[in-house]
Amino acid sequence: MNRQAQAAIMFLVGAAVLHAGFTDLYLRYVKAGLRPLLLAAGVVLILAALATVWYDRRASKDGHRHAEGAGEGEGQGAESGDGHAHREPRVSWLLVLPLFALILVAPPALGSYSALHTGTALQAPLAYPRLPATDPLPLSVVDYAGRAAYGHGSTLGHRRIEVTGFVALGHDGTPYLVRMALNCCAADAQPVKIGLTGHIPPVLQPDAWLRVTGTYTGKRAKDPVNDGVIPFLDVTEAKPVPTPHDPYDESWNN
Repeated sequence: MNRQAQAAIMFLVGAAVLHAGFTDLYLRYVKAGLRPLLLAAGVVLILAALATVWYDRRASKDGHRHAEGAGEGEGQGAESGDGHAHREPRVSWLLVLPLFALILVAPPALGSYSALHTGTALQAPLAYPRLPATDPLPLSVVDYAGRAAYGHGSTLGHRRIEVTGFVALGHDGTPYLVRMALNCCAADAQPVKIGLTGHIPPVLQPDAWLRVTGTYTGKRAKDPVNDGVIPFLDVTEAKPVPTPHDPYDESWNN
C-alpha cells in the first residue's frame, strides 16, 4: 500500500474515532472520562494523514523536477525500471471495512452472558461517603454492594434503596442485578452482582434493565465463578427501565 492509501486509511480511522467521540458510540468501547483523549487522538490521526499527503506530493514534485533536469543534461529521457507503474493490490482496501463497521454498527454492551461467566469484581471500599437524606436513596450497584458486603449495611440501616442494573439469572435460577464495571475500556469490564430476594417479578428476562427499590438484608452468597461475595437486596418494588445512556459503571475505581 502506497503512502496515499496509507494516508487515506489514517484519515478514515481518525474520522471514525471523532465520530465515536462526538456521539454516544464511544461509551461502548471506553469509559466516559477518556472522551477528551479519544477526540485528541482522532485529531492527531487526521492531521498526520493530511501531512503525509502534503509531504508525499511535495516529494513527487521534487523528484519530477530532478528527473527533468537529469534528462535535459543527458539530452534524452531515461525510463527507469520496466517503464510501468506498479499499482497496489485493491484487496488492501478491505482494511477500510472495519472502519465502516465501527461507524455504522454499534456493538451491544456486555450483558448477562459475560456476567455469569466472570466472577464478581466487588472490592472493599476505601471509605463510605456520607449518604444524602433522600427517599428512596439512589445508589449504584457498586456502592450498594460494597456497603452491604463489607460495611454489613451499617451505613444503610433500614432506608429504602434504589438500584438500577440489568438482570442475569444464575444456573440455579437465582436472579441477580448486575452492572459491568470499567477500569478504562470494555475489554477489561467485570461484573458486580447483587442478588435479589423478596418481591421479585414473576417473569425476568435476562439483559432486561430494572430499577429496583428495596432494603438491606444480611443475606449473602458466593459467586460460583470466583467465590467472591454477592450481597442481596430485599426487593419491595421493581420496574423495567430503558437501557441507560452509559450502560457501564465507573464508580468502583473513582
